[in-house]
Amino acid sequence: MAGNRLPEFDRGKAVSLRCEGEPVRAFAGENIAVALYARGAGVLSRSLKYHRPRSFFCLEGHCGACLMRIGGVPNLRACMEPCAEGLSVEGQNAYPSPDMDVLGAVDWLFPDGMNHHTLMTGSRLLNQVVSKVVRQLSGLGTLPGSPEPATACESPAWDELEVDVLVVGGGPAGLAAAEASAAAGARTVVCDEHDRPGGSLLADPRHGPRDAAGRADAARRAGARALLRTTFIGHYPEDGGVLLLAGPDRLTRVRARQVVYATGGYAQTLLFANNDRPGVMAARAVGRLLVRYGVAPAGRVCLVIGRDADRDQTDALAAALVAAGSEVVTVDERREQILAARGRVWVSALEVAGADGQVRRVPCNMVAVAAPPSPASEGPRQHGCEVDLRPSEGGFAVVADRDGRTSVAGILACGDVCGATTAERAAAAGTRAGRAAAAGAGAR
Repeated sequence: MAGNRLPEFDRGKAVSLRCEGEPVRAFAGENIAVALYARGAGVLSRSLKYHRPRSFFCLEGHCGACLMRIGGVPNLRACMEPCAEGLSVEGQNAYPSPDMDVLGAVDWLFPDGMNHHTLMTGSRLLNQVVSKVVRQLSGLGTLPGSPEPATACESPAWDELEVDVLVVGGGPAGLAAAEASAAAGARTVVCDEHDRPGGSLLADPRHGPRDAAGRADAARRAGARALLRTTFIGHYPEDGGVLLLAGPDRLTRVRARQVVYATGGYAQTLLFANNDRPGVMAARAVGRLLVRYGVAPAGRVCLVIGRDADRDQTDALAAALVAAGSEVVTVDERREQILAARGRVWVSALEVAGADGQVRRVPCNMVAVAAPPSPASEGPRQHGCEVDLRPSEGGFAVVADRDGRTSVAGILACGDVCGATTAERAAAAGTRAGRAAAAGAGAR
């Protein structure tokens, strides 16, 4: 289940973490989830109710499967937290450890689900005891100690920002939009929740970090300002149309004449038994392991291709995995039915059924699921933008014209948020949206 760090890869300064009290060699350019996977840590935590094993799925901070206690703070996403010297990392909802959790018996005792309301007894006193135990089982992490009195009542740090164009999302569409908007003379800011811009480019072996860095540099040279590790929280019309951004140590209230949403999409899995088993990952997460972090899966990878997946990208991922030393077996959902992932803790095989009904078992150490991303349309929806259900393109996509204009004036959208697309088409759409946003803001 461990990953192999590829040679001749710039990882930054070597640091030492402590996971469950044990030392872990890591690098400053990695996040905690990647460092633990490279070390061979299969299970990061347990689910809050049934104590099923959990590890990362998307490696983008969206799935919530890698929540851990990091630096004493519970419920942090391990895939979004950078490695640092001396950092303490622990699993959650497990006793005595995530790998050997005795409370995992809950999942075995209630294979068809558990309704805690049916666990009442005829004794009032016993009911109180049972309720306390159930609440403890269903807890999510343990709160940190009380904050220091000097910091307990401190007000949050605020920034005020007024711009012509705010671009939300720093993937291929967002970077292209920011470059085009700034080049047209608009005061432009692009925000992204990750520590490096590039989005899906950082998971694509055909483009990789070089293309992402080139697009980010082009946006910077055009005059766009980038806010990294900064998450868009929401739009507040009652406050004059303020948009709120959350950075590592402060909040920013933004007033923008035009907003371009290039928020991309969320990695999705397919429907089969045990699709939450550690080792079942989004294909884009596997691409990030290779391209962004230089870590290759050890052993056999079962690449599962969804009906509407981008075959060029999945073929490129398969070739990159083979070049990195992994064995790849491809399963196409259009020809075979995915039945179940097997493995007690970490995935060890995938069961599939052919058109003739024959079931075969594919031994593997990882299942990479390639499915269209679900459009991250929450921001445009807050503005009241029209969306359209497109199952073949991932779900509810924002409706926009060729230049990215939505049904709400001043709000534009481009890239995967308008339906699953390729990096090339997303960048082209971003360029058109950036120019339209600059024009709408009154730039030359």
